[in-house]
Amino acid sequence: MLKTYKTLNTYVTNALDAAFPEESANAKQHGQVIDPQLGRATKAEFGDFQINGVFALAKIFKQSPRAIAMAISKQLQVNDDFNNICLKPEIAGPGFINLTIKENYLKSEIAAQLNDNRLGVPIVQPQNPKETLKPIVVDFSSPNIAKEMHVGHLRSTIIGDSIARILEFRGYPVLRLNHVGDWGTQFGMLITYLKLVAPHALTTANAIDLGDLVAFYRKAKERFDNDKEFQSSSRNEVVKLQAGDQESLKAWKLLCDQSRKEFQKIYDRLAVKLTERGESFYNQYLKDVVDDLNSAGLLTTDNGAKCVFLEGIIGKGGQSHPVIIQKTDGGFNYSTTDLAAIRYRLSAAPIGDGAHRLIYVTDAGQANHFSGVFQVAKRAKWIPKGCRIEHVPFGLVQGDDGKKLKTRSGATVRLKDLLDEAIDRARHDLEQRLREEGRKEDGHFIEKVATTIGIAAVKYADLSQNRTTNYQFSFNRMLALQGNTAPYLLYALVRIAGINRKGVQYNPSVMELDFKEPQEWNLIRELLKFDEVILEVEEELLPNRLCNYLFELSQVFNRFYDQIPILNTTEPIRTSRLSLCRITSETLKVGLNLLGISTLERM
Repeated sequence: MLKTYKTLNTYVTNALDAAFPEESANAKQHGQVIDPQLGRATKAEFGDFQINGVFALAKIFKQSPRAIAMAISKQLQVNDDFNNICLKPEIAGPGFINLTIKENYLKSEIAAQLNDNRLGVPIVQPQNPKETLKPIVVDFSSPNIAKEMHVGHLRSTIIGDSIARILEFRGYPVLRLNHVGDWGTQFGMLITYLKLVAPHALTTANAIDLGDLVAFYRKAKERFDNDKEFQSSSRNEVVKLQAGDQESLKAWKLLCDQSRKEFQKIYDRLAVKLTERGESFYNQYLKDVVDDLNSAGLLTTDNGAKCVFLEGIIGKGGQSHPVIIQKTDGGFNYSTTDLAAIRYRLSAAPIGDGAHRLIYVTDAGQANHFSGVFQVAKRAKWIPKGCRIEHVPFGLVQGDDGKKLKTRSGATVRLKDLLDEAIDRARHDLEQRLREEGRKEDGHFIEKVATTIGIAAVKYADLSQNRTTNYQFSFNRMLALQGNTAPYLLYALVRIAGINRKGVQYNPSVMELDFKEPQEWNLIRELLKFDEVILEVEEELLPNRLCNYLFELSQVFNRFYDQIPILNTTEPIRTSRLSLCRITSETLKVGLNLLGISTLERM
């Protein structure tokens, strides 16, 4: 009902100006904010919307809240267009104004949604019709080459994917970038070790499968820590790699390809699409970063290193905190690469991506890093007017002990193992339920349902939390059929699918719809909130808002399903209720898809 909200907000603002023309004009002239504060009603008994700004207006206009509320209400009632949408405004308490949408208007809104595959969510349009929309970059996942994806990558991957899906649904061109760690000093160590243990891999096509690359990394690191000659060779290999030595580049590529294959297995299971653009991509632009910052007068040499000292951020010893751009040995830091990425992503095509919004989805521990990098980019004037750069931080995944989730041995939980266990547990729960119900299903059905529920449960348990906080990981909670879980939402969809298999559906016109019961109107009101929720998530980048909405919608639907008959009633009530089932199903499917969650017809 976003369009309805905007219309009502205009009517309320106009009513306020009409009721207090002199006071309103005088206040605006003095820079005071005149806002009636129209918002969603906090409780169903207060109607659909509330005007909450009367008390603030009373201080500005020097009148009682009640007098202001009555004056606004009177002006609203002389507006025929307002009267077509709302019942008579009700003044509650000393000055709140409650607005309730008329049932006929709600009926016309839900009828329109029946024939709208976007469910009322508008497609974004460029401000200038002659221009095209500029891309939004969502930077997420970002594992390191030669290291296995672990539970720490889970949050970045699925939060970033959900944000990208929602922005794409709104109509934005989205660049889903995977800023993998594929460059740096560790590759000198890995390449040196590769040349020692499998030199033929560099001369013979497909000569070797490195297998467990994590074990390979571990052995290389052990050799590096204990062999000074190996250390020296590794450092020389870094220089050769950065200089473009062909043999070193081939070894580097082989290592990257091996990691890429393992990463892709995880992305395929999670149904996540990414475009890899690792640190190495920006290597060619690092010198330009240094030159630009130097030209802007931002670089300072400190103990041989080229730095930008941050404004307003004090480090140890009471001095300004530096962002190191180029080290004393001429090498570059992560900050330099991130600055090169910002510069490239915001530069107009064909030089860069020409993006107008950059979104970085990483753990909260990197907040200071991005704060410093963003400040440097702003001071260098690389951020065009109207562009947004945002760090989207998330908290830790914790175990039952409230500490960072680890295996019993104290090792980091591998993402592959976590997904496998979720599917195994979902399979066990499903097989037990089938035995209890006396149902027989084939292996294909069991595997499909277990995989869908297991992956969905992991994703939803994470996305349903406010991303800024830590959360405790619990298979039992996330796989439960009750509560704010993926299985609960999937089961609501299965219920509707069962109804649809029995009921005959068609697209009724608004005149053919007939709603009388409060359960119907409650469901209609909940369905019409979908567009508002999507735009909220687009702005605030909090997928848990969408999760909370889908959970509430499922609860409202289940009360509707449990308390009034759907198929065993007369026409046109039967078709009207089937129509609500259909819209609920479509809303849940679209919403879950925007979270990256697959759905089921049976479970």
